[in-house]
Amino acid sequence: MVDQLPNLGREEEMLAAMGMTSIDDLFTDIPEYVRRVEPLDLPPPQTEEEILREARMLLDMNISVDSRPSFLGAGLYSNYVPTMVPMLATRGEFLTAYTPYQPEVSQGMLQAMWEFQTMVSELVGLPVSNVSMYDASTAAAEALTCAVRVHDRKATQKSTIFVSELIPPHRMSVIHNYTQGAEIVVKPLPHGDDGLLDLTAAAAAEGACAVYVEQPNALGLLDPGICELKSIVGENTAFVVGVQPVSLGLVAPPGDYGADIVVGEGQPFGIGPTAGGPIYGLFACSQVYIRQMPGRIVGLSMDSDGERAFTLTLSTREQHIRRHRATSNICSNETLIALMGAMHMALLGPEGLQTLAQRNAGACAATKAALLTLDGVESVHPNGAHFNEFAIRLPRPAADLLSFLDEECDITGGFDLSQWWPNRENELLVCATDQIDSEDIEELAEGIQDWLEGYE
Repeated sequence: MVDQLPNLGREEEMLAAMGMTSIDDLFTDIPEYVRRVEPLDLPPPQTEEEILREARMLLDMNISVDSRPSFLGAGLYSNYVPTMVPMLATRGEFLTAYTPYQPEVSQGMLQAMWEFQTMVSELVGLPVSNVSMYDASTAAAEALTCAVRVHDRKATQKSTIFVSELIPPHRMSVIHNYTQGAEIVVKPLPHGDDGLLDLTAAAAAEGACAVYVEQPNALGLLDPGICELKSIVGENTAFVVGVQPVSLGLVAPPGDYGADIVVGEGQPFGIGPTAGGPIYGLFACSQVYIRQMPGRIVGLSMDSDGERAFTLTLSTREQHIRRHRATSNICSNETLIALMGAMHMALLGPEGLQTLAQRNAGACAATKAALLTLDGVESVHPNGAHFNEFAIRLPRPAADLLSFLDEECDITGGFDLSQWWPNRENELLVCATDQIDSEDIEELAEGIQDWLEGYE
């Protein structure tokens, strides 16, 4: 048909082939009230040199987390990553390896991910781990929907899950996105004024499909009551725990106190904070949940010559099995970054992990002690045990303090909790890891003191 068209411009030629006369004809199905009439306010075309010059100018405005003392955590944490990790991860065998679909050409990558699974399982105290998720939030949401598939036997009513009040709102948003379409009812697990779980109220979760809590929680609190939660909710309710993996160098693994599924942010192992870049989630479970868990599992088998061989044992997404049997629409995982996490964990070993956790806990305790000596600074949870971070209460908005520390002291002072919960306008979440030393703590304390005196 196109060969028979008159000598038109390429655009007109394509439109004519579709039986149209103008570009507007392509968009007749889109209501006029949602169409943009005015063109976008974009700059004129640029040369490659101009684009690079402007990009460098914009990038120079960024502040590297390593260039100044940083007490910002809130889910992403700065731990020292040995130079060997990026050096090995950027080898061609790993960096260019295709996602391990073909075991005959990916034995090295498959073995590396098998080792990753083994280390995660040992870390959290559960027998099975997959080869990573996108991040902690998708891992948490997938864990809850997995639990519903296993425990929902009530065909006449909606499935119910209980979720801790003290999880980051962005994680709660992901959980809602996963559950609303499946008509899963999400109910809160309340906490007391001390930030710890209300175990009496938690009894309401007995018989639900799942309960989800985090240890430590979003305010850095380690909650001893979590260890009793499984006995409260019973065997027919999945006990899902979100972890900060470095803390497991000091804190009992969730598998030891009854967790059925453990998820978490793997980022502290292998990479630094990426500020929106790729990270990776952890997902481990007990045997009951294997067939319903998301993602991929690499297994160890034997080849026809009797040699050990690694293979993709289980992959429950829709691309690999019949669509109606898929248990997850997670399309991939973060294999390369999870590999970096495996390298970091292997280099640490059990003793190194314990040392790293001790350094984190020590820095947190020292920072907390220094700040609470300042008049006008109060601990939000004075009797709480914290890992990595803690919340303080200020006489004025935390945002004002953060601006002062940024502009006057060249310090990233922490996280303004009103970004998560508007009623916490005067509360600041302060994080300290192994990358914080006594001089950094002293600078922060002096900066806060100067800010407090400025308002007197």
